Amino acid sequence: MTVREHIITVPLDYSERPTRFSGQTIKLFAYELSPHTRKEHLPWLLYLQGGPGFEAPRPYFVSAWNKPALDSHRVLLLDQRGTGGSAPVTTSNLAKRGGPEEQAEYLALFRQGGHGGADNIVRDCEVVRKLLVSPSSYGGRWALLGQSFGGFCVTSYLSMAPEGVLEAMLTGGLPPGVTMACSADAVYRALHARILRANEKYYKRYPDDVELVTRIVQYLAAQPGGGAPLPDGSVLTPRLFQTLGLNGLGSGGSFERLHFLLESFFDADEEMTPRFAKSFLSWLTWDTNPLYALLHEPIYCQPGGAANWAADRVRNSPPFADLFDAHKAVQENRPVMFTGECVYKFHYEDVACLRPFKETAELLARKSDWGPLYDADKLACNRVPTAAIAYLDDVFVDFNMSQETANRIQGLKLWATNEFRHSGIRDEGHRIFDRLLGLVRNAVFD
Repeated sequence: MTVREHIITVPLDYSERPTRFSGQTIKLFAYELSPHTRKEHLPWLLYLQGGPGFEAPRPYFVSAWNKPALDSHRVLLLDQRGTGGSAPVTTSNLAKRGGPEEQAEYLALFRQGGHGGADNIVRDCEVVRKLLVSPSSYGGRWALLGQSFGGFCVTSYLSMAPEGVLEAMLTGGLPPGVTMACSADAVYRALHARILRANEKYYKRYPDDVELVTRIVQYLAAQPGGGAPLPDGSVLTPRLFQTLGLNGLGSGGSFERLHFLLESFFDADEEMTPRFAKSFLSWLTWDTNPLYALLHEPIYCQPGGAANWAADRVRNSPPFADLFDAHKAVQENRPVMFTGECVYKFHYEDVACLRPFKETAELLARKSDWGPLYDADKLACNRVPTAAIAYLDDVFVDFNMSQETANRIQGLKLWATNEFRHSGIRDEGHRIFDRLLGLVRNAVFD
């Protein structure tokens, strides 16, 4: 394949009303991939990465999904604003934005929706589309492929600017509660229940890890301050240790990675090994991709809805309060449960790089004047050929809520399966891309 780089200037804030950011711009970065012998007649395909707050994958090689994609499209890997090469938000440059109020106001511009309903990620995409896609090429439209949060963005795109879309494909990314002011509470009730079932499957596969995890929790609880210090200044408390379920229970091969990581915890003197400490930190992305933590719950909020630490409230309410209490599990001689894709208040205490942003996170949690993310009426009248794969056992995006959204998008063809985990596009991308493309291209509309 041939790889080209694109740098495009866009407004920081698209609001029509004056704001403190009016007139400021940011630069977006993207990789264009095309067959080695360029085929200008091929339609463009915009890939939107999961997250929020993660950059597009780097084209080190032709991956499982973009190999077939290059047979039918020119692929654009766009770093969404605030990530990768697109005005990345880091723990160091965010601290320079002023106090918590200024930081929160700035961060609100890096969500799907911004001030006054300005859908910033979609508007960025539209600027890029109009610059790169010739009006003579498929009417100036391009195809969309969204993974996880990228699928949320695709759904916003179908709500806000469907006229720019040729065909749309979503992988594990049908957003829940598109008609709700804030779906976060419902989302986390469903996901906490799902991660419990994933724990049960994990311990069934590795039953000896029940005792090992108990020993680890006992060791951490016995440390001065209730946790073991990590090299970056974080404190590995039992509750932070439980968050290994985020990367250890939801993707292809993750059970094995978690098992082998746990095996490395104790040295010959029953102390935590430097290898485990280093590996634990490498599993987390709070320092390199802080948007993931700071905007994790706001991606579920529309006008009038505030997240108010939904995951934290759900975890600390019946029946989950007891089920996820590591200390109580040890006392009652039952397995310690790992948690899933959640950001809790304690992250801003236990994780060193997040501590300076605790008040900023609090402001974002209380914020309710978000812009709209989805237009249910437009989705109900969708004319863009659209297909989605939803995973029955997904611990990141609840299948039942995904199905509800699928039913609201006219013409969407849903492929429901338990063949893959949430990482299906990475693990079996060729099969998934080919089938979704077949579904959208066979779509028939009146």
